[in-house]
Amino acid sequence: MGKIKFLQPFILLVLFAFSLHASNKEEIYNYYVNNRMSDWKSLIDKLNITTDKNNEMVLELVNYQYGYIGWCLGNDHNDEALVYLKLAEGNVKLLEAKKFELSLINAYKSALYGYHIALSKFSAPFIGPKSSDCAQQAMLLDPNQPFGYIQMGNVRFHMPPLMGGSKTDAIGYYLKAKVMMERNGSEIQGDWNYLSLLTAIAKAYEAINDDAKAKLMYEEILKFEPNFTWVRDELFPKLLEKLKKQ
Repeated sequence: MGKIKFLQPFILLVLFAFSLHASNKEEIYNYYVNNRMSDWKSLIDKLNITTDKNNEMVLELVNYQYGYIGWCLGNDHNDEALVYLKLAEGNVKLLEAKKFELSLINAYKSALYGYHIALSKFSAPFIGPKSSDCAQQAMLLDPNQPFGYIQMGNVRFHMPPLMGGSKTDAIGYYLKAKVMMERNGSEIQGDWNYLSLLTAIAKAYEAINDDAKAKLMYEEILKFEPNFTWVRDELFPKLLEKLKKQ
């Protein structure tokens, strides 16, 4: 496979670990770190056809579908992204009807609206406010749930400045989510969502030309996970090359 690329900052933009099945969590983490997205797809396809899934298992599947959609969009597999987007939306509607983990559900809804915008920029004026409202609702329902803050960061990152967008504000939301996730150190170990968040922060610093902070963040990522191929082999070397030319 080619170098790993995720839609930024939507995927990157990261989810909170919420009691994922231990073996699946470990597998997905290894797939993310080593750019094995065909294996990621195989796992979510297997989970999708598993019968008698409880609410926790459906929510876990949404997490993995969310990640795979972002990878598809980042690698121009838009048709495939749409297929998995529809599957994820179906699962989110199912959980919403059961009023299960409504803060996370609203955060996912915000993210999925963002994916629709990525597939069709013309939909932004109509879908953008829905994404923002869902992120706001996620934060209100659970102020300690980081994913709502991540999605509000995504909204601010992509929103035009004249409409209230601000990449600096987006970083503020991402950093709040980072602090929340790090309160439970055991949960972030082996969690692809945490690595994704750190990468989102680094790339956001690059977007505002704060390369010094981006460098520090990439170093933090590789200290946490030295084998993260996307950062180790692509993103960080590219930044270092840029810094040499300055």
